[in-house]
Amino acid sequence: MTTLTIIARVADGLPLAASIQEDEQSGRDLQHYQSQAKQLCRKLNAQSPDRCTLEAGDMNFHYLIAEGVCYLFLCEASFPKKMAFAYLEELHTEFYDQYGKRVTTVTRPYSFIEFDTYIQKTKRSYIDGRARRNFSSINTELQDVQRIMVANIEEVLQRGECLSALDTKASNLTSLSQKYRSDAKYLNTRSTYAKVAAVTVCVITLIIYVRFWWL
Repeated sequence: MTTLTIIARVADGLPLAASIQEDEQSGRDLQHYQSQAKQLCRKLNAQSPDRCTLEAGDMNFHYLIAEGVCYLFLCEASFPKKMAFAYLEELHTEFYDQYGKRVTTVTRPYSFIEFDTYIQKTKRSYIDGRARRNFSSINTELQDVQRIMVANIEEVLQRGECLSALDTKASNLTSLSQKYRSDAKYLNTRSTYAKVAAVTVCVITLIIYVRFWWL
């Protein structure tokens, strides 16, 4: 399976570590994906969503941002999303433990390239068939993966649209949806009150009419 893992500093997109696994039989242009990954890392900022999936045809980019560092994973679209983010969480835990205090001080690209050894070992444990069969036993405190934002990599890169802008749009849509539900509830309440008032008026009118008729 073709995979690409890149760890980069969010502040300036500087790559800190990377690991590549190419499947020659797949015929995929890995250099193209590498270029997209680097462009994406340069577009991220402090306002970007901390978890996101970017679709790239039959491949997906999954990324996690934590402690000012982006952990990016390219894999086949069929690879379980929850497992992809569990993998990124594990990378973050180990990387921050080893290099967290040095991230802001390095200036050379791939200053922590030796981390590739850990990336390869961890990746194998997630891609291995037995691990995938035991997927349900993974102990992780990940958010509900269904709520992770999904976008298209080409649209993000070609439009030059920052992911923070996409996140803002998503938040706006959520706010509008909540406002719509609130307005609908208000209108339903008013409608109920109006119906009750109409029935009350009818009852009072009937009582007055009956009393007047019998008197």
